[in-house]
Amino acid sequence: MTVPRVAALVFALVIAGLTSSGSAIAAGRTVRITFALVSDLYEMEERAGRGGFARIAAAIKAERASGRRVVVAHAGDTISPSLYSGFDQGAHIIELTNLLAPDLFVPGNHEYDFGEGVFRARMAQARFPLLAANLRDSDGKPLPGIMDTTMIEHEGVRIGVIGLTADDSPERSSPGTLRFMATVRTARDLAAELRAAGADLVVALAHADRRTDLRLFYGHDIDLLLSGDDHDLAVLYDGRSALVEAMSDGAVLAAVDLEITLEENGANRSLSWWPRFRIVDTADVTPDPVVAERVAELKAELSKDLDVALGITTTALDSRKSEVRAGETAIGNLFADAMREAAGAEVAVLNGGGIRGDRTYPAGTTLKRRDVLGELPFSNKLVKVELSGDQLLQALENGLWFAGKPNGRFLQVSGLAIVAKADAVPGHRIVSVLIGGQPLEPTRSYQVATNDFIAAGKEGFAVFETAERLISETSGQLVSNAVMDYIRKLGQVAPAVEGRIRIE
Repeated sequence: MTVPRVAALVFALVIAGLTSSGSAIAAGRTVRITFALVSDLYEMEERAGRGGFARIAAAIKAERASGRRVVVAHAGDTISPSLYSGFDQGAHIIELTNLLAPDLFVPGNHEYDFGEGVFRARMAQARFPLLAANLRDSDGKPLPGIMDTTMIEHEGVRIGVIGLTADDSPERSSPGTLRFMATVRTARDLAAELRAAGADLVVALAHADRRTDLRLFYGHDIDLLLSGDDHDLAVLYDGRSALVEAMSDGAVLAAVDLEITLEENGANRSLSWWPRFRIVDTADVTPDPVVAERVAELKAELSKDLDVALGITTTALDSRKSEVRAGETAIGNLFADAMREAAGAEVAVLNGGGIRGDRTYPAGTTLKRRDVLGELPFSNKLVKVELSGDQLLQALENGLWFAGKPNGRFLQVSGLAIVAKADAVPGHRIVSVLIGGQPLEPTRSYQVATNDFIAAGKEGFAVFETAERLISETSGQLVSNAVMDYIRKLGQVAPAVEGRIRIE
């Protein structure tokens, strides 16, 4: 595995004094506390000597053994998706996270992938503190065992912490009746409440995309933002607020050493602070033996039926995130073809964000169950709906909304030939659509195969939500099973990029 891109480096480091109220403390005293961040930790095992639970456990253990006050924070996204999560709906991940024993945890959008019931069950199994101030049940009440905020007191300094789950989870996942409040507004309101309650500093632990991160950062209601979701390494500081994100799958542990100076002059109390950022590359640590042993045991338990061969691909496949979310791919064509055949549909569409292997397969690779389940880990169901040509065009335009920029809603397709303009206005990019070699007819009805994620109207695909079901979510087979059956039946596949989607 190569280290993912660095999305942001340290910006101009300009120290700024922050004034607060609180209990008296000796003049000029310096207090030190470390926040150590991990997020988006899906896979049990390391890749290419980096990441995985055993290595991140070792990095956390070293921080805690340093003698500093260390607060370990997990910014969510872990029980799904992964190769094994579909087998036990993330139970093994909670077991391993209990071994990490984070001091703070906020749910990410993928915590809701298996539905509300599984989310509640997994959170009940957690032996670590849970925070999500913008999460409520259907009656608007906090969920049992999940706090809005907490206050950390260390050597006379009070640090208020706000938990913020992904507020776009209803569009990106399956949280059932759970309700989500706006992340930025919730953070602003609770930051003021925490300061009124005596917090010297306010920390937010959030699962939020970069746009939301920047709104929180530049709003300056939060002193330190610990974020997840973007899978990159981000470090920002402008003299007033700091932000850090720690890539994914335990590739790094991102530590922020806060040096807090308090001064007193009579009744006046002032506070200033400085963040020192440290990035711990887990390639440089020795895996924790206890966690490594349990990972090996779990792998053996869950791997029994994964190495069954399905067939051979005579062409190379590429499921890297940068490819399946930005353009037509051979592996996307393979999956969409399998869906279309299994459903007996004219057209099939699959969101690129549902393909999660993030790897390449050389020509001649024997594809196994492990490979397909690793690529399609969400246990999505195959659905067939009826759409008018006009509705289908709306769906295709939504899939190309971010054409030119990788995005999870980008569609991998079967039965279609689309030509679009990258520089056109979103929603009006498509120049032509052929279905079975014939131009799309706006008033004609088409049978379209997709997954239950798109069928539920997620990621802007609202036209699917009310479409007539020809194969419903309750009766459809797993998409992964359709793909495995397709490869097994053919024995040898040769998918290729063939111009199904041309962006000019």
